Amino acid sequence: MSSPSTSQSPQQLAEQVAAAMWPRDQAPALLGMQLLAIGPGTAKIAMPVRPDMTNGHHTCHGGIIFTLADTAFAYACNSYNQTTVAAAAHIDFLSPGKAGEVLIATATEQALKGRSGVYDVSVHGEDGRLVALFRGKAQRIGGCVIEHPQDNNPGEQT
Repeated sequence: MSSPSTSQSPQQLAEQVAAAMWPRDQAPALLGMQLLAIGPGTAKIAMPVRPDMTNGHHTCHGGIIFTLADTAFAYACNSYNQTTVAAAAHIDFLSPGKAGEVLIATATEQALKGRSGVYDVSVHGEDGRLVALFRGKAQRIGGCVIEHPQDNNPGEQT
């Protein structure tokens, strides 16, 4: 492993990776998501619940909530500029998302070792209630999200 870059902070790198990924990421755009915050191993994403996102019970479809959580997970685990994909994910739905409200997903890295990472994502409603808890296992597959001359594999742990 080469030495870390001294000209760029991990926060700056995370911001550059997110800026490169966001325009290419069409599913979040389709669902009206907005990236609120990004950092090394963390991400926060908002999504308004539209009427066309509801199920037969007039609540946000579970697959839409999963997509929101999975998107926050993706940005958190790719924030080190190492191409990373989901290896597994699990979600527990705790309360319904409601049409007209904005859901917020916050992803936090729990563990990172070698090529694997574990990330927890909490999804909250506007009133602060916990809507869902998501846990994702990430796998680095090689390569970078963006080519950057100062990128020396920050966040890499062996």
